[in-house]
Amino acid sequence: QVQLVESGGGLVQAGGSLRLSCAASGSISSINAMGWYRQAPGKQRELVARITSGGNTNYLDSVKGRFTISRDNAKNTVYLQMNSLKPEDTAVYYCNADVLSTYGMTRTWGQGTQVTVSS
Repeated sequence: QVQLVESGGGLVQAGGSLRLSCAASGSISSINAMGWYRQAPGKQRELVARITSGGNTNYLDSVKGRFTISRDNAKNTVYLQMNSLKPEDTAVYYCNADVLSTYGMTRTWGQGTQVTVSS
């Protein structure tokens, strides 16, 4: 079984920065894409950023130029550097990973970490 553990969320003022981390552990053969989603109360979950095993990335339009997704394959970890944070970035952020194990390919989710940006 595979587990994703997120960290790095917190409270920050508008214009500040946070760095989220998500480490995968367990019976991992390989990891394909990894990504970050977010969901605010009463709103739909949305994809924030995604990165493939080869390093190709894509971003939600509203975070382009402010957020950067990266990964450390040796540590099975994905990061989200968030700069110039805005109040509308406030949400629970969830990481995900498409993991190949002995059970097959599974999209695995973290427990979520709260990001709150004050105005």
